[in-house]
Amino acid sequence: MGSSDNKGRTVMEVGADGVALITIINPPVNSLSFDVLFSLKDSFEQAIQRDDVKAIVITGANGKFSGGFDISAFGGLQGGQVKESKPGYISIDIITNTMEGARKPLVAAIDGVALGGGLEVAMACHARISTSTAQLGLPELQLGLIPGFGGTQRLPRLVGLSKALEMMLMSKSLKGEDAHGLGLVDAIVQKMNWTDKIEPLGEAREILKFARVQTRKQAPNLMHPLVCIDVIEEGIVSGPHAGLVKEVNEFQKLLHSDTCKSLVHIFFSQRGTTKVPGITDLGLVPRKINKVAVLGGGLMGSGIATALILSNIPVILKEVNEKFLQAGIDRVKANLQSRVKKGKMSQEKFEKTLSLLQGTLTYDSFRDIDMVIEAVIENISLKQQIFADLEKYCPPHCILASNTSTIDLNLIGEKTRSHDRIIGAHFFSPAHIMPLLEIVRTQKTSPQVIVDLLDVGKRIRKTPVVVGNCTGFAVNRMFFPYSQAAILLVERGTDVYQIDRAITKFGMPMGPFRMIDLVGFGVAVATGGQFVLNFPERSHKSMLIPIMQEDNRLGEATRKGFYAYDNKRKASPDPELRKYIEKAREISGVQVDPKLTKLSDKDIVEMVFFPVVNEACRVLAEGIAVKAADLDIASVMGMGFPPYRGGILFWADSLGSKYICSRLEEWTKLYGDFFKPSAYLAARAAKGASLSAPIEQVKSRL
Repeated sequence: MGSSDNKGRTVMEVGADGVALITIINPPVNSLSFDVLFSLKDSFEQAIQRDDVKAIVITGANGKFSGGFDISAFGGLQGGQVKESKPGYISIDIITNTMEGARKPLVAAIDGVALGGGLEVAMACHARISTSTAQLGLPELQLGLIPGFGGTQRLPRLVGLSKALEMMLMSKSLKGEDAHGLGLVDAIVQKMNWTDKIEPLGEAREILKFARVQTRKQAPNLMHPLVCIDVIEEGIVSGPHAGLVKEVNEFQKLLHSDTCKSLVHIFFSQRGTTKVPGITDLGLVPRKINKVAVLGGGLMGSGIATALILSNIPVILKEVNEKFLQAGIDRVKANLQSRVKKGKMSQEKFEKTLSLLQGTLTYDSFRDIDMVIEAVIENISLKQQIFADLEKYCPPHCILASNTSTIDLNLIGEKTRSHDRIIGAHFFSPAHIMPLLEIVRTQKTSPQVIVDLLDVGKRIRKTPVVVGNCTGFAVNRMFFPYSQAAILLVERGTDVYQIDRAITKFGMPMGPFRMIDLVGFGVAVATGGQFVLNFPERSHKSMLIPIMQEDNRLGEATRKGFYAYDNKRKASPDPELRKYIEKAREISGVQVDPKLTKLSDKDIVEMVFFPVVNEACRVLAEGIAVKAADLDIASVMGMGFPPYRGGILFWADSLGSKYICSRLEEWTKLYGDFFKPSAYLAARAAKGASLSAPIEQVKSRL
């Protein structure tokens, strides 16, 4: 699917051979805005009526067929600002009756992309020709929708039911070459009433039943994948016209659902993170980063090095001794070999990519590098020494970046004179897989350096979010109350495993206790210590983790943490945990609260996440984040917050600032200042204002 602000159109040229060429023009991806669709109908009707037109070809300008329906139109439709044409007007009247029902041969000539509505238009044509590299797919479910222009009916008839379900439910696209092999791209007439690729009814029902079971397992909180299966089934059982009518009706309902609104918000917010007022609007051109040095070959350093060489950026990996260096290089090799095993990389490409990595034990080869990323352990004096050394050995233009997750950058660069080129490049583990790059600027970081790092983020296929400098920056700062709230509840009587179940059911990849086990108690204590030090008035101090550490329960790595782990690292509840909780309770003098022993899942979710919302409000109020949408993206891509809930503040706004504030006030009276609403949240609640709205919008309500 695509989005565009320009008014789109189609143009028609008729050749001497009697072929009318209709071209979709709506840069950058020829998205199907209402203007384009109505223009397509006009062009098509002209071609049908003209006697000199014997056949019709539809294509897209500038080597792109169409990226799909214009997503920016959804906001107007959902908010009621744009009047909807009668249901089914585009899907049935234009695409089915006018185009597919045409008496003249109609061919789609596909290049670049044919996604979403673009592919649906192509499938309504009598034949499709495509380049081998074109991308064809129906990704609508990523936006909380189903295909709305006949895709649920045509795709199964062209590629078979199993492949169609995979393409729709998993939003998987195909290259033109593969599409040809499946019959999606063909040079012969294949109309929708053909059902040669659909299995007999009994077999089709079994396939659909299996698809429903898998969908409920993989996406228990989502309705639209199941709706998609229902619509496909309607077309098989009652015929394609009945399927189209059901598709139209269900699409309209889903368009106004919370899931669709959330996912459309994420779609646009992700594309908006690279717009930073006062930085990206200065006309600065990114400098070319030709070579990068990474300091530290541990889990993070090797992951960062992998991400860089995968995007053809040469890397020098520095370690303190030969043993550590070899271990770092081996980690990078293992990361690449994993891609080879999965069929994502050839052996030849593996060797070529690995050749971009060079190991070193000295700073001698740092004379011509353009950027350094420090990724050593979270030790302030060590980092200060490293940055003082980097200033000596690196060229004056070289960007000095740190992958620190919590330490203040001003502290790291305290012993240097190069504050204008010091910046945070905070990756999330595993760095070569996780999509977020937190770019941390200080008051002194130059705009040029920020623009350069935004460009590097784009090159290595990360979503960059620019944030300000403080303890924990944006993501870890927002989420430090997450595990603290969970521990507070456990000390007062809530079951550890019930908390993890409720949070997982809500849509997080894992609960807070499973997460602490995964990252390791050492990391949890180190980062938690920073927050207790910097935000003592609102940190929950507990001895639970230190007590467990004393018994060498350090998380998954030692096979014992909040869970017990078998040889395959499968987690199971551990009855021994009770004694540690009781001891921690004794030390802190906390009593079990009977109310907290029988919390509902809803209460657990609110007591764990409302403190996170509260801290996100502080991050916004302090200007650490440019806009609320950036924090939504950071929560989804950095912490695994469910995208179908729209991100942390978008979700909070769906509940209302008044409700969240009143709950926090109630818990503050019972359990202390850990829950105390921030001034920003309290002010918004008093006005009944959205937490995400810019300050000027809130002022205008007064």
